[in-house]
Amino acid sequence: MIEVVSPGSGGTGAQLRLRPPRALTARQFRALFAVLVGAMWVAAGLGWLAGNVFAPAFALLHSVGVGVALRWLWRSGERGEEIAIGPSAVEVRRGAGAVFSAHPHWVRMGVEGDDGRVTLSSSGRRVEVGAFLGPAERSQLARCLKEFLAAAERPQPMTQPGSRQ
Repeated sequence: MIEVVSPGSGGTGAQLRLRPPRALTARQFRALFAVLVGAMWVAAGLGWLAGNVFAPAFALLHSVGVGVALRWLWRSGERGEEIAIGPSAVEVRRGAGAVFSAHPHWVRMGVEGDDGRVTLSSSGRRVEVGAFLGPAERSQLARCLKEFLAAAERPQPMTQPGSRQ
């Protein structure tokens, strides 16, 4: 998902927030967990009634495994990137740290490969952005970045001292 964040009052530039698409909400993920674990416990109960004394132990292990897998899947959906494009810098942040920073005049955007990987490069450094997005979203990202980088490269109008804009 690509979210264009408008700069604050008087701010220039643009900011993009990229997040992987999610098919389920948190509530739906909990419901999925309950259904999967419930079905396993029903099968384990029937197995126990049929004489399999290890069925409840297997159901417990299965429940923990499903819970860990769904938690890992949910956490992987929380990753994201922020791309800030201003008149003095283009910055890509993942988590708390910046992974790429350069002046907009020297930043080049490229689209590579059959799947349309979007890269930003400057001074020998290169970073892929939006790797978790689908092909259609990556092409939308490339269009947005091209537009915002072109706007950042345009010279800002000079103002007279004491004049208002």
